[in-house]
Amino acid sequence: MVSPEFNLSSAKAIEYEHEYAAHNYHPLPVVFSRAQGAKVWDPEGNEYLDFLSAYSAVNQGHCHPRIINALVEQAHKLTLSSRAFSSDVFGSYAKYVTEFFGYECVLPMNTGAEAVETALKLARRWGYKKKGIAPNEAIVLSCADNFHGRSLAIVSMSTDPEARDHFGPYLEKVGPVIPGTDNQILRYGNIADVELAFANAGDKIAAILIEPIQGEAGIVVPPKDYFARVKELCKKHNVLLIADEIQTGIARTGKLLCWEHYLPRENKPDMVLLGKAISGGVLPVSAVLSSKEIMHTLEPGSHGSTYGGNPLASRVAIEALEVVKDEKLVERSATLGEFFQGELEKLKEESKGVIKEVRGKGLLCAIVVDHTRTNGKTAWDLCLKMKDHGVLAKPTHEHIIRLAPPLVISEEDLVKGVDSIRQALKEVVN
Repeated sequence: MVSPEFNLSSAKAIEYEHEYAAHNYHPLPVVFSRAQGAKVWDPEGNEYLDFLSAYSAVNQGHCHPRIINALVEQAHKLTLSSRAFSSDVFGSYAKYVTEFFGYECVLPMNTGAEAVETALKLARRWGYKKKGIAPNEAIVLSCADNFHGRSLAIVSMSTDPEARDHFGPYLEKVGPVIPGTDNQILRYGNIADVELAFANAGDKIAAILIEPIQGEAGIVVPPKDYFARVKELCKKHNVLLIADEIQTGIARTGKLLCWEHYLPRENKPDMVLLGKAISGGVLPVSAVLSSKEIMHTLEPGSHGSTYGGNPLASRVAIEALEVVKDEKLVERSATLGEFFQGELEKLKEESKGVIKEVRGKGLLCAIVVDHTRTNGKTAWDLCLKMKDHGVLAKPTHEHIIRLAPPLVISEEDLVKGVDSIRQALKEVVN
């Protein structure tokens, strides 16, 4: 008989993961055993500051007591009904989440990738049933360097060889190729590319899917007027604007949703995708928010999920959003983000060119490192040094480090984080 082993040492946990799990991740060599707020501990009791937040899933902090209490309380009552039946909690959640974000209708899913897949189906469905696109001709555009997940439909939209290679053939009529061109790619932040795409095939384009800030690309912030101009073009050509807020949403950038930096509420995106922090990092929960006109193009049997909208997830998501509201995490992210980016700018000046750029909004930040000044060392090497100084972050590409601590972090711990980067830079450069 097989017996599980618990309370593994760091070395044993890494050994077993390498031996028995697929090698589809390259984790930093640190093992999480316990976490609270912005801090994590390994099995040996070493303490670290978390500057990744599970890719912005734990905006409310690790193991927030209110969210955990809601989880435990609901787990004793009802965890799963499936959507074959109604639950008293899902009805409450559906009303709450739509009113919280200012949309008419929600379609609940589990993972971020599922939310994106749902949005693609909804966009096509709307395109055929409402816009009148000819059968099998609907196009959904995305931008170069996007990251929306790793399902087959989503990697069909990607320009990242690491995510895309050897997974073909790809889904047709989705992605960043500008219709009517010789595979010209629609560049993020470039309004002329959107104009060209819409001019060439506006009658066939159902939607354009955009990250308000590109996360995996390295915290790339678009020009200030980009979203507004895309929205204007969408209105002109009757195209849906879909905002992927899975990483940028729920207070991370100093606004409840990142698109609010660019658009007034009365001119909001037609569809918003949420995940990660909507559960406070406790359960996989995602949601698609939109209008009834768009959502009601679906009928029973056209889309679904056994676990989507389950009572446990619904209760946890309500509490996670209540924490955002009650603890004023939007305001906190804006204030701490301004402070943090100020400290990073000081560090950039001190670094004498080693840090080429600081960018981001709120507490979604990145530093861009000049490899020609680091003795051939990469952002990965810098993250290893940061770990040695008690701060955990992860590179994206070889020269960018994403910095996104939980929104409950203290100003003092932000300073500690900057100090650890400072020490790591000195060690790498010298």
